[in-house]
Amino acid sequence: MSDLHIRSATLSDINTVLQFWRDAAEGTSISDDHDGVARLITRDPEALLLAEHDGLLVGTVIAGYDGWRCHLYRLAVRPDQRRRGIARALVSAAEERFTGLGGRRGDAMVLDRNERARHAWRAAGYGPQPQWTRWVKPLAG
Repeated sequence: MSDLHIRSATLSDINTVLQFWRDAAEGTSISDDHDGVARLITRDPEALLLAEHDGLLVGTVIAGYDGWRCHLYRLAVRPDQRRRGIARALVSAAEERFTGLGGRRGDAMVLDRNERARHAWRAAGYGPQPQWTRWVKPLAG
């Protein structure tokens, strides 16, 4: 998609992003709220990447880098815009960010039941790491 524009999110994008995730992404996380996204943008203003086409939000990815590892979250594309290269463009932009920061390996959070996402990540060159399982614990706020 040649007229696709990828940029970093700003605090003014939060409500649009949250609504987009409700419509285009599968599943939610404990931090998928206004305060959680605001903390992300404030801490790392270049981490949340937005893809826009004709001024409309059509895709997102979070490209988080902690100085050691490169983590990809919330790759989502608007359902009526899928299979047009948006996810690939977002992943490429994230990878460029990572290499510019000195990152050496990206990892992606992918829901086991989301076959469409698994296919997209495989097409981008990623694969599951069967020896690892993610362990989580919600922290008291």
